Amino acid sequence: MPEAASIYKVDKVLLVAIRDNITDTDIINLQEDLSERIVSEKARGVVIDIAALEIVDTFVGRILAQLSAISRLLAAETYIVGMRPAVAMTLVELGMDLPGSKTALSLSHALRALKAKGLA
Repeated sequence: MPEAASIYKVDKVLLVAIRDNITDTDIINLQEDLSERIVSEKARGVVIDIAALEIVDTFVGRILAQLSAISRLLAAETYIVGMRPAVAMTLVELGMDLPGSKTALSLSHALRALKAKGLA
């Protein structure tokens, strides 16, 4: 069975792929792993791919906000990619605007934006 989240390095950027079956325990592990990897890899950017998420609730919204905050505090600019329209509408309905993170339509868009800023 695949992990609920994976972290990959692309240049100076960490790509976080979140799968639909993520649990509370997975999130705690992901937060720890991501923060350690940002420091050890000297990552300048983090791209969180949520394309696998078909629906979101307050738990998932809180996860995204926390991952963005951790990355920002460790000086890595954060992009969320792969957001479906239904997910965006649900986050707005829940009052979650994900402060501290930017959005991009795809991984390539996020990487291009990070490269333009000299962060990738």
